Amino acid sequence: MESDKTTEHHLPFIRFLKNGRVERLSGNDINPASLNPQNDVVSKDVVYSPEHNLSVRMFLPNKSTKLATAGNKLPLLIYFHGGAYIIQSPFSPVYHNYLTEVVKTANCLAVSVQYRLAPEHPVPAAYDDSWSAIQWIFTHSDDWINEYADFDRVFIAGDSAGANISHHMGIRAGEEKLKPGIKGIVMVHPGFWGKDPIDEHDVQDREIRSRITYIWEKIVSPNSVDGVNDPWFNVVGGGSDISGLGCDKVLVAVAGKDVFWRQGLAYTAKLKKSGWKGMVEVVEDEEEGHCFHLHNPNSQNASKLMKKFLEFIILS
Repeated sequence: MESDKTTEHHLPFIRFLKNGRVERLSGNDINPASLNPQNDVVSKDVVYSPEHNLSVRMFLPNKSTKLATAGNKLPLLIYFHGGAYIIQSPFSPVYHNYLTEVVKTANCLAVSVQYRLAPEHPVPAAYDDSWSAIQWIFTHSDDWINEYADFDRVFIAGDSAGANISHHMGIRAGEEKLKPGIKGIVMVHPGFWGKDPIDEHDVQDREIRSRITYIWEKIVSPNSVDGVNDPWFNVVGGGSDISGLGCDKVLVAVAGKDVFWRQGLAYTAKLKKSGWKGMVEVVEDEEEGHCFHLHNPNSQNASKLMKKFLEFIILS
């Protein structure tokens, strides 16, 4: 049918059809939640926003019942997935499997957040939904949260766009004085950007920079007055004050072959100089690319990164 033919390709994310429909080219597969233990972890989906039909996927160690009976509550991890604000969900196999492994090894309760995606729902929808999810969690709206979550050990984490979201949730937690508060934030390969390179080692290639600019300005956030210098995206090079980040410590992971490599390093430097009172640590994998730990989770470097992530939670 003529109306279904493609008008625009935006590989590897989406394509627009002439009938106005958006077709996502990846991130569509779904792993079902299961109360039957998988890798010693149980999971369930719970609606947190009936208005927008959004859910969280919750992960719990199968042995947690015994722990709770003994009076031992678990660290709470709130996770925001990546996917350029355009694709993926908490239900996709890559994130389901990743968080299953985190929960099993760290012995924590994880809540993986679904948020509305662009272009149907441009920025700031993803940030609004993410904050709504945090508010829902902090109102103890679920029995697993009530029974198992230790609110003195709450962590936020995410990769790529989800790491960017994690930063902004930390800022909002500080602004709104979220109680009991956030213990720590993990940002893996955070998606920060700007119109100009952050330093001489940042991406200079005009084609790459133009491609990222196009995705942000035409698909993710077409209403941005400042384009890629939008404060949502340009956290490092813009005038954003990040000294009020509402957590005690931060772990930033960067990869040397990732387009966001220098932005991630500059973010840690800016945070240290900002007057923020917490502790920040950076872990760098010089020979790896963007989100390598998800694409090749059994690699040696992915295992090392997982170990740092787990220690950040366990040793708090």
